[in-house]
Amino acid sequence: QVQLVESGGGLVQAGDSLRLSCAASGINFARSAMAWFRQSPGKEREIVAAIGRSATNTYYPDSMKGHFTISRDNAKRTVYLQMNNLKPEDTAVYYCAANPSAILTAPLHYGYKNWGQGTQVTVSS
Repeated sequence: QVQLVESGGGLVQAGDSLRLSCAASGINFARSAMAWFRQSPGKEREIVAAIGRSATNTYYPDSMKGHFTISRDNAKRTVYLQMNNLKPEDTAVYYCAANPSAILTAPLHYGYKNWGQGTQVTVSS
């Protein structure tokens, strides 16, 4: 019943920007922590950004800080990932994830229970 639907991926050139969207249904979105993960061939899945029930509570790996920005719009039940200055190494399938039982102070780097099907981002050089 939980559904997370990613969109916004595509083929872009290095230096371009994309904004990914994840539309959520079947969960109490406002009470869910949300995150974006990615996986590229030959690499492990990695978290790229997360946002708590409070939109001011965000998490980024050090390598992502200043590169990607996560945001949420509770009225639209949507989480976004703004990706600027894309590089070929950003090529991956990007997945939206939710933790629908998160507390306000929940850690953001793990605990995600629901997953979307992913959207492909390909960055050419």
